[in-house]
Amino acid sequence: MIHGHEVDALLFDAGGIFVIPDPHVVSPLLRYYGGSDDLDRYHRAHYAGMAAKSRAESAESDWSVYNAAYVESVGVHEHDLSEASMVLDRTRSAWLWRFALDDSVRALRELHERQVPIGVVSNATGQIESVLARSKVCQVGEGHGVPVRIVVDSHLVGVAKPDPRIFDFGLEVLPGIDRSRVAYVGDSVTMDVGGARNAGLLPVLLDPYDDHDGADFLRVRSLLDLVST
Repeated sequence: MIHGHEVDALLFDAGGIFVIPDPHVVSPLLRYYGGSDDLDRYHRAHYAGMAAKSRAESAESDWSVYNAAYVESVGVHEHDLSEASMVLDRTRSAWLWRFALDDSVRALRELHERQVPIGVVSNATGQIESVLARSKVCQVGEGHGVPVRIVVDSHLVGVAKPDPRIFDFGLEVLPGIDRSRVAYVGDSVTMDVGGARNAGLLPVLLDPYDDHDGADFLRVRSLLDLVST
């Protein structure tokens, strides 16, 4: 049950849910422009960027608003914001989304141990299944991470969020479960909440810094909230 809603299975986004851009790479990059050495600020910066991206209703491929909010959040000097944003944009690749979030992985393992059906549906570029496995987050079947039923990569299936058709690939491994009782957990209002709603799933936003106070959708501050009851 999530905030009073009965749920029989969960599907998750990958970026921002289990992995974020690696701060060990990004921090030295932005330190040159006055960015902080505190790695925790890079966790906060991701969600500040995603909140800004959602407010702007930016397309999936447009990360300009995210970049600006991100570099500002880590303390880049005001006169360097534009250049730092450009450098971040040119450096951050899909393969840099590899820094695993420990609380999310712990929650995923708890769900698995409770025998809750779980899977991943992500907008990606063909790399996300290998990244999640290498980062010891999850994999299909046995491995170093948590076993999940499926990892859907938009590049490989040819459709991306917010198009609701991408969720059909995840639902295929949840036979007998009505889609209205499947929660989808993401970090983007536009891509994840909007896409899940259109697909008839229950959308849940990971909002660790309460950036979306008063929103008309379910929010959790940590994936551990999903296993606290």
